[in-house]
Amino acid sequence: MCGRYASFRQAQDLADIFDVSVVADEAADVPPSWNVAPTDGVRVVLERSVPAAEDAPQPEEVGAVRRELHVARWGLVPHWAKDLSVGARMINARVESVAKKSAFATPLRTKRCIVPADGYYEWQKPDPAAGGGTKTPYFIRTEDSSPLAFAGLYAWWRDPARHDEADAAPWLLTCTILTTAAAGPMTELHDRVPVVLRPDAVDHWLDRSVTNADEALAALSEPAPRLAWHEVSTTVNSVRNNGPQLIEPAS
Repeated sequence: MCGRYASFRQAQDLADIFDVSVVADEAADVPPSWNVAPTDGVRVVLERSVPAAEDAPQPEEVGAVRRELHVARWGLVPHWAKDLSVGARMINARVESVAKKSAFATPLRTKRCIVPADGYYEWQKPDPAAGGGTKTPYFIRTEDSSPLAFAGLYAWWRDPARHDEADAAPWLLTCTILTTAAAGPMTELHDRVPVVLRPDAVDHWLDRSVTNADEALAALSEPAPRLAWHEVSTTVNSVRNNGPQLIEPAS
């Protein structure tokens, strides 16, 4: 699974790396975090059509697809959900069943995104033969320290209790991160891992013209970038702790 990660790059750096043309104001204002947790506001990259209501684009650009950086609440809330708390149980979506779950099937076809991260944490279970004990946290990143591109889905949710159409911000953007079975050395840490896309798979995953679930999932068939990891302090166990010291190797 993926339940905690680090995201400390500047928004413009992410825009340059992922070919983003529009950075939403709230995305630019997200502070760096070394302990991002479920229900936090996280940055996501998605593609959408240029709306006709905007003044900036030329008329011939209206309807064109552009890549944007936004902030979403981590934990997908389907549009039909009656309660925002549903999202706390949907921080991850399993690749094996994502096309069959009602909460994820439509976003898989029409609302795919990537969730940029600088690394993520996983906790290794203690060895029962050694008497058990506390889980050991590890920080996992790419070997070259380039940002990770988690495959994600997003959805817009509106609180049914809010009926005021004049509300300036009636819709909430939410997201989930896809996970898959661990393979190779990663199985030593955990049996599940987030789906990390290679740079050449990002375009396919975000492509709005792809609306077939199987075709979309084909982007995930490529092997993930090479990853490296090291043990870190159990200080990261508490979401109240934050700072670059969390990703430093444990002494």
